[in-house]
Amino acid sequence: HIKKGTVLKYYSISSSFSSAIFSVFRRSTETPLYMIVKTPKLSKRGGMYSVIAMNGQIIKQGKDLNRVLQILNKKLFKIV
Repeated sequence: HIKKGTVLKYYSISSSFSSAIFSVFRRSTETPLYMIVKTPKLSKRGGMYSVIAMNGQIIKQGKDLNRVLQILNKKLFKIV
């Protein structure tokens, strides 16, 4: 888990034909801590946005990005 007050300042954006991925890193040399994935194909099922943990587990999924991102609350991150 991330310690309270940890600064996360490394990220990457990638895309493919079927999805767009925003990855969040603690250090640039590590694997992403979280990936925020948009998969438009899943919009009719109500799960277009997903937050995926480092181990591949889907933490939160939904059709509203703001609600999905609430899992990553202010207690975990310090915005730089």
